[in-house]
Amino acid sequence: MNLKNLSAQNKSHKKILKHLNTKKISKVFNEFSNILNVKEDLVVAVSGGPDSLALAYLAKCYSIKNKINVKYFIVDHKLRMESSLEAITVKSILNKIDIKCKILKWNGKKPSKNIQSEARIKRYSLLANECKKNNIKHLLLGHHIDDVFENFFIRLVRGSGLKGLISFSKNTKYKNENLNIVRPLLEVEKKDLLNISKKVFNFFVEDPSNINKDYKRTRIRNLLTSLAKEGLDKNKLKLTINNLKDSNESIKFYVNRNLENNTVFLKKNNICILNDNFFNQSHEVIFRSLTTIIQKIGKNYYPVRGKSISKLIKGIKAKSFSKVTLGGCFIEKVNDTILISKEK
Repeated sequence: MNLKNLSAQNKSHKKILKHLNTKKISKVFNEFSNILNVKEDLVVAVSGGPDSLALAYLAKCYSIKNKINVKYFIVDHKLRMESSLEAITVKSILNKIDIKCKILKWNGKKPSKNIQSEARIKRYSLLANECKKNNIKHLLLGHHIDDVFENFFIRLVRGSGLKGLISFSKNTKYKNENLNIVRPLLEVEKKDLLNISKKVFNFFVEDPSNINKDYKRTRIRNLLTSLAKEGLDKNKLKLTINNLKDSNESIKFYVNRNLENNTVFLKKNNICILNDNFFNQSHEVIFRSLTTIIQKIGKNYYPVRGKSISKLIKGIKAKSFSKVTLGGCFIEKVNDTILISKEK
């Protein structure tokens, strides 16, 4: 790079970083950096909402300070007539702070039910494919602490177990692949991300689904707003969730030990053999161990429903059990062992 271009780049970087002089934005950036703590190239998912625009800005600052490359992608689901125009507008807005963004389109037939869930699966698939093409191992999402609270109550209403209640993690693997899904804003409140979007871009997209009461998430969000007016202490709710996470880690220890000591995985044949002692554990340990194996063998992004796993455990313990299919797997009993293989 010649001196003229270098000078122009330095000037551009200073303009972008100047917002970090604001105390509130600097505090969020420091929290973001501490959680992320990655010195490799990144992919950032952008929707155009205040959360993702704030994430895009913070990632841009992070890339400048750490001299890494960051790629930005907008997924146009084409579920609304205005979505394509919104994507183009967001791309233009990001370009103002030297963020080059690519639009990924979801073409083809759209679902008529479970729309948000199906859209999320497709979004992750499109983003993961770009990560793979660019040989990037870290995908950043804009989830924040308010999302954690919403998710907690959604799962509570569904009757989820411990693992489901605290399912949002800062780092998770995508489909057991070499891709880390990173949520570096999980300690940040939405209002602080809204502030960053207003200060930096003076723009964000309002997703109409956020006020559509047909969606459970919207109804839960409204419930949380009502509870806040009644004095719901978010700090205590956060403490409760963190305590549940500690308990979950203890269970994970025994699940891993069960998988290590009481299973044999034949990688070449994609078969898992469970010995008799596999089932001499607490119900939760057996439940999670089986869920993990079936998800891995069946190559599913989402685990099999808990009700089905509980039914399977009950069936296996019955003397009459011989074989069954579940989650794309074939499960059969041979003498005192259980074999789990990919359904053909």
